[in-house]
Amino acid sequence: MQDTPTLTLLPPSFRLELALPLASFSVSAGFPSPADDHLEGTLDLNEHFIRHPAATFYVKASGDSMRGAGILDGDLLIVDRAVPCSDGSIVVARLGDEFTLKRIVRKGNRVFLRPENEEFPPIEVTEDSDCEIWGRVIGSVRRY
Repeated sequence: MQDTPTLTLLPPSFRLELALPLASFSVSAGFPSPADDHLEGTLDLNEHFIRHPAATFYVKASGDSMRGAGILDGDLLIVDRAVPCSDGSIVVARLGDEFTLKRIVRKGNRVFLRPENEEFPPIEVTEDSDCEIWGRVIGSVRRY
């Protein structure tokens, strides 16, 4: 069983202008730290995440096969086609007529697309496989 993400491709000219305030302090996930009352500046998520606008697209994750990597059903993923993919990269791949989200794993001369959930089997990519890597996941956005 493969998860099939829904591709949401935006034209290279798309740019969401959204510069939000960036706090100059970090937030402790352990013990509380004193709050600061000043801002460092603004943060434009496009400038923070998007290095290759013409080669970057968003895709919505569907299913549970990558939950071990922290990618949950419904997460919005940022995928860059210009960033090289290597062993350990999380990628969007086309297998035949379907798309899947998996981690590239090399074992000797063999290449696998491995889910991050033991309920799903790895997919071996061979010379006979109709497989194309569409891009590397470089970030994600999750709404709570």
